[in-house]
Amino acid sequence: MKVYIETFGCTFNQGDSQIMAGLLQEKNAQIVEKPENADIIIVNTCYVKHPTEQKVLNRIKKVQEQFPNKKLIISGCMVEIDQDKLEKAAPTAGWIGPRQIKSTVDVVESCFEGESARITGHGNDIKAGLPKTRFDQMVHISQICEGCNGRCTYCCTRFARGKLQSYFSNTIKNEIEEAINEGCVEIQLTAQDTAAYGKDTGETLAELINKITSISGDFRLRIGMMHPKSMIGHLEELIDAFKHKNVYKFLHIPIQSGNDQVLNDMNREHTVNEFKDIISKFKKEIPEISIATDVIVGYPTETDESFEDTLNLINDIKPNFIHISKYRHRPMTISSTLPEISYDVMKKRSKALNDLKSKILYENNLSEISKIYEILITGKGSKGGYIGRTNFYKPVIVENARIGSFVNVKIEKATSTYLKGSIL
Repeated sequence: MKVYIETFGCTFNQGDSQIMAGLLQEKNAQIVEKPENADIIIVNTCYVKHPTEQKVLNRIKKVQEQFPNKKLIISGCMVEIDQDKLEKAAPTAGWIGPRQIKSTVDVVESCFEGESARITGHGNDIKAGLPKTRFDQMVHISQICEGCNGRCTYCCTRFARGKLQSYFSNTIKNEIEEAINEGCVEIQLTAQDTAAYGKDTGETLAELINKITSISGDFRLRIGMMHPKSMIGHLEELIDAFKHKNVYKFLHIPIQSGNDQVLNDMNREHTVNEFKDIISKFKKEIPEISIATDVIVGYPTETDESFEDTLNLINDIKPNFIHISKYRHRPMTISSTLPEISYDVMKKRSKALNDLKSKILYENNLSEISKIYEILITGKGSKGGYIGRTNFYKPVIVENARIGSFVNVKIEKATSTYLKGSIL
C-alpha cells in the first residue's frame, strides 16, 4: 500500500503528518513523494485563515479531478471545524480528526478496502513518543502539548484542537534525545501555545526547556508561539531558560492589536502594557533576542484610531518578524456574528502596516552588515545557495555549506527578509 501525504499549515500540523507517516510505515505502508504514485492520498488540512481554507478546498477539488480512482482521506483541522463543507467537497473521503492521529492506520486500511472510515472527536492522543517519519532529517518537530486554555473570539482552531493536554516532559526529552543521537541539529518545540505547557499537569515550559538543554550535543532549540497571558507568572524562569547557549534567542509572541479595547473584544486576556513588559524584560536580559509577532488587521470593532495604536506599537517595539492577517469570519467563532469591516478600509490598513513592516525589517537587517555570526546551516535556498540561522534565528544565505554544520559568517548584504554573508 502506497500513501502520499500533503500538508497545509503550521509546524504542529507538519508534526501530525510525520506521525501519520511513521504509524503507517510501522505497518509496512510505503510513503511516496508524488500523488500519482500513491494508492491513497491524505490531505492534512489547515483552517485557521480564510485564504488557507480556499487553498485547501481548491486542492481537494483538484486531487479528485486529477486522481478520480485513488482513495482520498482528509485530516487536520477542517475535519472538526467545517464538516458540512467537507462533506460537499469530498463526499466519499475518509476522515481523521486532528486528535485521532492514532486511528490513522485503521482509517487508511478501511479506505484501501473500499470503505470511507471517519474517526473524529477529541480523543486522548499522547503524540509525544509516537513514531515519526521526518521529512527533514536535520530538523525534529516535537509536539509538547495540544489544545489551549484560550477563548479568543476570532479563533476556530480551538474547536479543532480542544482543551489543553500537555505531554510528560520525560517522554518529550527521550524523544528529542533520540532525535539528536540520530543526527538532528535543530529541535522545534511546537503547540498551539507553548507557554501553556504544563498548566494542566503542574510542569512548566521553563522546566521542560531546562530538561532538553541538559541533553549533550551541539543542537539548537526553537521555541514555538507563546500567548502573552500564559507567560505571565513564570516570566523570570522562562527568560533564564532562554539564556542557554543551545536555545535560539527567538521569541514568538502574538499581539494581534495594539489597542486595549480591541484586545478586550478579542478576549485576549492581557493588555498592551503587559505585552510590552514581557518584551522589555526579555530584551533587558537577552539584548540580542529577535521578536516575532502576529497582527490581525480589521477586526470588526477596530476603528481608525485603534488601528493607529497598532501602528504606533509596532513602530515602538520594532519586531524582527511580523506576520499580518486580514480579518475574515471563521466558522463557529463569536466574532463572526459581527459585521465585517469594508474591503477598502481593510486594504488601506493592511497596506499601511505592510509598508511599516518592510521599513522596520529592512532597517533592522541593515544594522547586521559587517557583523560576524556563527550560523547553523539548515537547508538549501529556493533560489540557490544554503540557508543558515543565526543564534537569534535570522536567516542568512551563503553560497556553499554542508547542511547540519555550524559555520562563522560575515554579513555582507541585507534585505527586509534575509541576510547574505560569506563563510570565514
